[in-house]
Amino acid sequence: MFIALVVAAVGSLGTPLITSVATTFHVSLDSAQWTLTVALLSGAVATPVLGRLGAGPHRRATILATLAIVVVGSALTVLPLPFAGLLVGRAAQGVGLGLTALMMGVARDHLPEERSAATIALISVVSIIGAGVGYPLTALLAETGGVRAAYGFGLFVTAVALLTAWRSVPAAPEGRSAHVNLAGALVLAGGLFLVLFLAGRQSLWSRHLAVAVVLAVAAVFLLCVWTVSELRSRTPLVDVRAVRHPAVAGANIAMFVGGSGMYLLLTLITRYAQTPHSAGYGFGLTTFVAGLVLVPFSVLGFVAGRLTPRVRTLVDAPVLLAGSAVVVGGGFVLFAAARSNLAELLVAMGVLGFGVGSFSAAMPGVILAVTPQSETSSAMSFNYVVRSVGYSLGSAMGGLVLAAGTDTGRLFPNDHAYTTAALVGVAAMTVTALTAAALARHRPPRLTPAPATAAMPSPGRSSR
Repeated sequence: MFIALVVAAVGSLGTPLITSVATTFHVSLDSAQWTLTVALLSGAVATPVLGRLGAGPHRRATILATLAIVVVGSALTVLPLPFAGLLVGRAAQGVGLGLTALMMGVARDHLPEERSAATIALISVVSIIGAGVGYPLTALLAETGGVRAAYGFGLFVTAVALLTAWRSVPAAPEGRSAHVNLAGALVLAGGLFLVLFLAGRQSLWSRHLAVAVVLAVAAVFLLCVWTVSELRSRTPLVDVRAVRHPAVAGANIAMFVGGSGMYLLLTLITRYAQTPHSAGYGFGLTTFVAGLVLVPFSVLGFVAGRLTPRVRTLVDAPVLLAGSAVVVGGGFVLFAAARSNLAELLVAMGVLGFGVGSFSAAMPGVILAVTPQSETSSAMSFNYVVRSVGYSLGSAMGGLVLAAGTDTGRLFPNDHAYTTAALVGVAAMTVTALTAAALARHRPPRLTPAPATAAMPSPGRSSR
């Protein structure tokens, strides 16, 4: 759980430091935005590869090597290097975002079933609320000691995480093998790069629509080629046959649509809080104080994560997913109807945190109920890739709606643009709730847990 928290917090280092990076390195805000984008890109690409390696006998070595890469990347962000060196360091830090699924594999292999379920749920929640922990802390460090001090914090905690993993992470059970399809990994990397690039560059759609459409078609083509190659491969990067299982496919659709909605509301609230009074709304909060607005998100998200395993004894995971989506939708309604004072923003953020926490804690239960124990890391890695793309889409949707609501010559959007964006979020969470409800009507039989020392073959193909 500590490792999952660290990689999530370090992954969030780009968000509160964009302005500081632009000032320190004398680059534009668009260029500084890449300190966040490049980490998300490398994380999305590395996650399925790490998930496949984590399904094999060298999981411990994979975890340690990945954390070592993150530590080296953290060191690059601290050293007095040019902006390109900072981007390389942030890309290396982003690789660590794929470790969360491997931690779930460790928990499922080495803990009793009831304890592992609760631990996996909490790991999923911690990977979400880590951003809420990292945002205000790094913003405070940046304001007091500069951008290097904030990145120095990342170096310290990643080094501690590496030491923790070396001391505590056990070896994977014997009898497993895992091969990485390098060609498939490269094709997937290209497709994901284009998807996340297009999601993060809203100006491309408004200024160069033809280029954006061509890149979108290329992304779809690459992802289709990757899917076909995975179905034909004996050693696929992701077990696409297992992903096509109705429960897994439905969960990933819910994660994609729900993730876009959740990140949309997070973006709207933080941006609204930092908008200066001169815009006619907003509170003009500094980066650090705006980061504190995330505290209710993290606290209530953690509370929901702790409560969810107990509620799971009474309610099926798909029902919990649907209920969590309704809670997040309630947060959108609160934000759309009442945001005249800061207390109302805090309430909306707390509702969002509780919904995200319960949603994240329930999601592994839906997927792992039909996933062999040996495929835990790979299955959850794919879900995290879907989540990353959904988050990027949510950020892009927020930017596009607010940009459409910005009058010519004005820097900030009109207040009603936030209401429009909130209604878009309500629609997204409605789709998510309906998708999860459909899963509840088709509950799959639970797999019998495999012994810790035996590997189970993936559905649809022979044991590797």
